[in-house]
Amino acid sequence: MIDLSGLLNKTLSGLGYELVELELSGHGRLVRIFIDKPGGVTIDDCTLVSNHVSRLLAVEFDYDYDRLEVSSPGLDRPLNKEADFERFSGERIRFKTRTPVNGQRNFSGVLKGIQNGTVQLEVDGGMLEFSLDDLIKTRLIPNI
Repeated sequence: MIDLSGLLNKTLSGLGYELVELELSGHGRLVRIFIDKPGGVTIDDCTLVSNHVSRLLAVEFDYDYDRLEVSSPGLDRPLNKEADFERFSGERIRFKTRTPVNGQRNFSGVLKGIQNGTVQLEVDGGMLEFSLDDLIKTRLIPNI
């Protein structure tokens, strides 16, 4: 079995895109890819990536799937990697923690950065710090 995530990371970075998320469902029958790039993703970007990845999976790796979907991560983009927390410093985010902090698990505020795996979040004028490993479901809060 191929490391699909690793393969897509390498392929997409070569095309100038970032793999934000990979979802496999139906025992791998649906492959859903969320991509991003500086300045955002267009329909043409999704088409280009879809065509490239479908050829890659079919021809080079004989990967069996029924449907491939390529999309932008949306306005409420997930933050998964340390680089995401650096890139979106200054933006409003929300997340849940694995373990309660001061009796709560859901937080939102302004991302102030990340240092040594510790996320700094400004909440109501105060600063809170969280271990990156303790965060789940971290997303940008859209500026609408």
